[in-house]
Amino acid sequence: MSKSNKKLVATGKNEWESKDERIPKIIGMALLLLAAYLFVAFISYIFTWKEDQDKVLRFSWSLLLESDLSVENWLGRLGAIVSNLFFYWGFGVPSFILVYLSYIYGIALLKQQPVDHYRFILRKSLITMLVLSIFLAFVFKSFDFPWGGTFGNSINFWMTNFIGNIGMVLLFVFVGIGLITWAFNPNYQEVTVNGAKNNTLSYVKNLFTGKIIPDTTVENKASSSKKSDFEIDDTTIDSKNIPTTEELPKKRNSLAMDILGESQEFDIQSATPKPTVNDSDDLEIISPVFEPIAIDDNVDEDPLPPTDHNYKPIDNAVIEEGDEDIQSNLINAQGLYDPTLELSGYEMPNLTLLNDYSDQKIEIDRAELETNKDQIINTLRDYKIEITKIRATVGPTVTLYEIIPAPGVRIAKIKNLEDDIALNLAALGIRIIAPIPGRGTIGIEVPNKNKQMVSLKEVFLSEKFKKSTMDLPIALGKTISNEVFVADLTKMPHLLIAGATGQGKSVGINTILMSLLFKQHPAHVKLILIDPKKVELFPYSAIENHFLGFLPDQLEPIVTDTTKVIHTLSSLCVEMDNRYSLLQKASVRTIKEYNEKFTMRQLNPKKGHQFLPFIVLIIDEFADLIMTAGKEIELPIGRLAQLSRAVGIHLIIATQRPSVNIITGVIKANFPARLAFKVSSKVDSRTILDGGGADQLIGRGDMLLSLGGDMVRLQCAFVDTPEVEKVINFIAKQKGYSTPFFLPEYAGNEESANAKAGFSIADIDEYFEDAARLVVQNQTGSTSMIQRRLKLGYNRAGRIMDQLEAVGIVGPSEGSKPRDVLVVDEYQLEKYLQDLKSKS
Repeated sequence: MSKSNKKLVATGKNEWESKDERIPKIIGMALLLLAAYLFVAFISYIFTWKEDQDKVLRFSWSLLLESDLSVENWLGRLGAIVSNLFFYWGFGVPSFILVYLSYIYGIALLKQQPVDHYRFILRKSLITMLVLSIFLAFVFKSFDFPWGGTFGNSINFWMTNFIGNIGMVLLFVFVGIGLITWAFNPNYQEVTVNGAKNNTLSYVKNLFTGKIIPDTTVENKASSSKKSDFEIDDTTIDSKNIPTTEELPKKRNSLAMDILGESQEFDIQSATPKPTVNDSDDLEIISPVFEPIAIDDNVDEDPLPPTDHNYKPIDNAVIEEGDEDIQSNLINAQGLYDPTLELSGYEMPNLTLLNDYSDQKIEIDRAELETNKDQIINTLRDYKIEITKIRATVGPTVTLYEIIPAPGVRIAKIKNLEDDIALNLAALGIRIIAPIPGRGTIGIEVPNKNKQMVSLKEVFLSEKFKKSTMDLPIALGKTISNEVFVADLTKMPHLLIAGATGQGKSVGINTILMSLLFKQHPAHVKLILIDPKKVELFPYSAIENHFLGFLPDQLEPIVTDTTKVIHTLSSLCVEMDNRYSLLQKASVRTIKEYNEKFTMRQLNPKKGHQFLPFIVLIIDEFADLIMTAGKEIELPIGRLAQLSRAVGIHLIIATQRPSVNIITGVIKANFPARLAFKVSSKVDSRTILDGGGADQLIGRGDMLLSLGGDMVRLQCAFVDTPEVEKVINFIAKQKGYSTPFFLPEYAGNEESANAKAGFSIADIDEYFEDAARLVVQNQTGSTSMIQRRLKLGYNRAGRIMDQLEAVGIVGPSEGSKPRDVLVVDEYQLEKYLQDLKSKS
């Protein structure tokens, strides 16, 4: 937030608190001084009230500073006057409660604690002071000492005359039980203590003997303390009136409903009705009035509401499985488990961090629409194709012309005129959809001459994104009908992104990451970022203690080294297997069911259970990894794509080269959601989308999303690098976790070390020396070279290469690259071989 913005953000502290921390501290010290002064004055009044009573009653306030009147109170005339004011004219002995209130509020301000949590204590203390004043005045009404003060004596005198002494006794009994019930909210069920059952007739007795467990829900809401554990005594509660865990309302997000089809699980904002315009040929053109969403600066100051997980701050204790009665009572007392409790003060990024492009509003060119319509009609008529209706839907970068051909016209005939229509319109990127699924029309997409920028801020301001209840919502941009498009990553469940250089692929990845950062708490999602180029995703390393996950021995949070990539993917497979083991123990099938069960306090952390956040793996430049590591990358990727959805691990892979040797059949089969930016050829388009179209896009964020056979054309939301850095810095300045999210340690290095340790000189192959000399002479550690030169089989040549690595002649494997040769020349090699022979 900018420094010029003086509006306070709700951070869990006092809403009225000044940015200068010294002010509340000074006020806190003043309250502590007041508490000490009143305490001493009140104590002194108890011992000196008889000597000072007549003097104080006759005392004039105007003579406070001038009079030489002497009093016995330990704090002088002012102490005598103040104590007399509260004891005699006020509430009597219960005035000590005011000392207590001054003390706790002073401590709260000094410790910078939120004073809002003490409102319940304030109300309870004031009510107790009033009731005690009346009670003490009734009990000690025959005494001269002002036990209840003037307030208690006056109320007691009136009520005694109204309901009598016996009525007062009954009233005080009722008020006492009522105050205890209000404070502790005890349960009225049967209680079993040491084998004996007590019914509701013994409620009062059990209440005062501590045999009824109080419901501390109200206290937990008011108290700012956070307990790390709890105790359950031997009392067994009857569960007749306690709701079971199955009866409790579900606290999780509802999944978005699909309106594009059963296989398309996206949530699309309803389109604006389009006015009808008739042309001279009686053909209808329906074009929407394109108006960007109005951006209100007042709205921008507040962060987006996070995905509604219905959590609240509570004590994060979880009890043993199996005891449903105690579980239900604990949920009623403390609420659900809250995974965000450790970072309860975390603030979602606000929209003021993003740039506003609303001033770049572009009006619809009616002349352009009419011209394009006439060109399409004339081109079709040249080939003797008649149509009955044409209408236009204007988007930010593309206009969709839908035509209804006359009866008897073959669709393939129109499809073959794609190049002719592009020639007559003098436009690039024309795409024909024949037919449009579910509409009964043929679509012709024509790029607009004046393109509208779709800013990320504009997309985030839409109600579709702000009110989204998806688990992992990602705002991709706008459709050709100018509707904000929001998808749920958990329903995809993996996303494959392809596009040529400079067509918006990196911006698309940043848009996805920004969507997750704006809507998710660090406790709900973790990001694993792999960037072989080392520059695209590097800014995100600043939030490693908030959102990022990586290996424990990794120096940088962003994975860039190929070897580390292999270890990271293998470690992620271990994490996936561990999560499946937890799901098996919990008798659930998905991460959503598991986390629901954990938040309902039905799983015991002592047995290894924990709250499982979503994990999103993002790989940029996947082609480079395949070229350098090959199968070592493809195998774990394929395994994760097949199995990881149920345990909340989702993959987003981006590549510039969507060729068949990069995007293999195994990968394509497990990535049903594919996002294609402009590619260079139809072959690449068929590789990524299983069909054409991506080669006809116009670039600069124009993209096609394929999911389950349906294809949607979108304009990607634009977010610039400075905007991304501002959002990352906003998050990085906040308190994060003490340690990042570490993946399980990968044991691959240990296994190779154990293999080397088990190597025996006696196992050396007879061609070992010849292979060593061959490798040193050529300074190339290649298995295929040993195979060819020595005329050996591949397996034997591979074993010899492993032996050369074990003795230190060649380095470790680097995928498809030759191994490094560690011995410089033949002289050093001969000496090395002699040492080996001497050891044997």
